[in-house]
Amino acid sequence: MYTNGGLVCEGVPVATISEKFGTPVYVYSQRAFIEHYNQLASEFRELNPKLCFSIKSCHNLHILRLLRDQGACFDAVSGGEVRRAVEVGTDPQDIVFAGVGKTEAELKYAVDIGVGCFNVETTTELEILENLGNQANRPVQAALRVNPDVDAGTHPYTTTGKSENKFGIEISQAKDLFLRYSQSKGLNLSGIHLHIGSPVNSTEPYVEMITKALELIADLKKADVNIELINIGGGYGANYEGDEAPSAEQYAAAIVPLLKNSGLKVNMEPGRSISANAGILVAKTTCVKKSRTKNFVITDGAMTDLFRPALYGAYHFVWPVNPGADFEPPHRSRDLKLDGTQLVDIVGPVCESSDFLGKDRWLPPVQKGDLIAVFSAGAYGATMTSQYNSRCRPPEVLVNGGKFRLIRRRETFDDLVAAEREV
Repeated sequence: MYTNGGLVCEGVPVATISEKFGTPVYVYSQRAFIEHYNQLASEFRELNPKLCFSIKSCHNLHILRLLRDQGACFDAVSGGEVRRAVEVGTDPQDIVFAGVGKTEAELKYAVDIGVGCFNVETTTELEILENLGNQANRPVQAALRVNPDVDAGTHPYTTTGKSENKFGIEISQAKDLFLRYSQSKGLNLSGIHLHIGSPVNSTEPYVEMITKALELIADLKKADVNIELINIGGGYGANYEGDEAPSAEQYAAAIVPLLKNSGLKVNMEPGRSISANAGILVAKTTCVKKSRTKNFVITDGAMTDLFRPALYGAYHFVWPVNPGADFEPPHRSRDLKLDGTQLVDIVGPVCESSDFLGKDRWLPPVQKGDLIAVFSAGAYGATMTSQYNSRCRPPEVLVNGGKFRLIRRRETFDDLVAAEREV
C-alpha cells in the first residue's frame, strides 16, 4: 500500500529494503501469506481438505517453513521440490508428488522416504511405482491424474486439462487402468487427481471437471473399484488488476456442495492464490530513453528476474515506489491514466526484445535512480529466475510487521561459475 506518497510493505518502506539489499530485489509480506492460506482453509473447512501448497509457485525454504507452521502440506512436481519440502521438516506423508515426467530415480527416492501420494500421469509411471511397491513390500499410494477435457479459459501455455495437453490420462481410458490395478499388491490406485490450468478465474470449469470425476467414480463403484480420494488441484486465481479472480468464498461456494457428502478425502493444490499478491519485485531505473515512436524506462530488473511477461505476455501492475502523494495509484488496472503521466514501456537490460516488465503503461515522470515496483510477483517470480546473460539472481526479503530479513542472498559471479570451475 502507498502511504504519504511512498510504497510500504506491512510497516516497512520498500525504499528502505532496497537501500539495504540493492536492486532488483523480491519483497514478501509474511502477513499476506498467512492470511491468504487461512482464507482458503477457512472457506473449505467443511471438506477438511489436505491443503498442499504448490512449491513451484514460490519455493523459498523460509516461505515453505512459514506455511508448514500454518498447517500446510505440499504439492511437489520434481524430486528437487520433494527435497525442499523435506528440508523444512515436512512429514513425507504430507507431500503429494505430481508431474508428468518423473524419473525412475525421483520415484524411487520418494517411495523410499514414504511420500504420501503420487499423482500418476502415465502408464509407464504406474508400472514403475507398482514394481517399487513390490520391492518395498508395501503398496504405493497413488491417484490417477485424469484429463477431463475441460477448457479452463487460461493462456494456451498454462492450460492443462484439455485433450491436446500433455498432462494426465484421458478420462475415457481411466476406467480400464483402475480395473487393471485394482488387485495390485504393489500399488494402491485409489484416487483421482484433476488439474485444468492456472489461473482459472471462473468457478464453472471446476464444477464441470468435478462433475465428470464423480460420474467416473460412480461408474467405477459399479465395477467394484472404490475411489477414496479426489484431488481437485489448484489454479485458483489471483487479482493482478483488481477483482478479476473469484474469492476463496466464491470458489468454495461452487465446489464444496459437490463434495461435502461424497465420502471422499479431498486434496487441494493452491499456489498462486496464496503467493501472487504476497510479493513484489523492486527494480531501479537505470535510464529513460526516447525513440521516434516510444518512451522507454530501462531498469535493472529483467526477464531473468521476472519471466512471466516475456513467457506469457502476463500483466503485472508497475508503478514507482515513491511517486509522491499526487500520483498514488487508486487501482492497479492496465488502463490507469492519471493527469501528468506518460506512456512508456518498462524494459530490462537483457539482449532480447521480449525483455519487458510492462508495455504501453501510463507512468508518472521517472528518472535515473527511481525505484519501480512490479506488483503481484510472489507467484512464479523468484522460482522462474535465470542466469541468462550471466546475470546474478536477485535476493529475497521477508517482511514481518516493522521488521524484515533476508531469506535468500543475491547471487555472486562466483556462484555463477562455481560449477564450471570445479571440473
